[in-house]
Amino acid sequence: MTLTTEQALRAYATMMNTLDATCLAPLLADDFHYASQWVFAEIESKTEYLEYIAPKLEAIRKSGSTAWAEIGWLDREFPGPCVVMAQGDKDNLIAVVLAKVEEGKIKRLDLCGAPSPHSARRTGDYPGRTAT
Repeated sequence: MTLTTEQALRAYATMMNTLDATCLAPLLADDFHYASQWVFAEIESKTEYLEYIAPKLEAIRKSGSTAWAEIGWLDREFPGPCVVMAQGDKDNLIAVVLAKVEEGKIKRLDLCGAPSPHSARRTGDYPGRTAT
């Protein structure tokens, strides 16, 4: 089965909604890249990303804050599926996540403030959450 961009984004959203990276980890390419518009250095491997994200997920869990990762759709700058990220409240939109899939693996994820999460069409679909 070929991994689609939407499936890759659903796995990322599930990770953020459950605070558990086990659903995402097997989908990452060994030479996976992660970039955030808020972080200077780009992460350049699957191992480095998993070492980076585990304490972030734990910090969210311990803080009692809620991360909301919703499947969305961009029509303009990067047409296609995305994840709309919100923090605390599902309408407190903070970022979009874009994915690139190559050869059946997630090659890169980008956490972006631009395009604005407010420009995405929201679906109300929060993978990994039983109730929204």
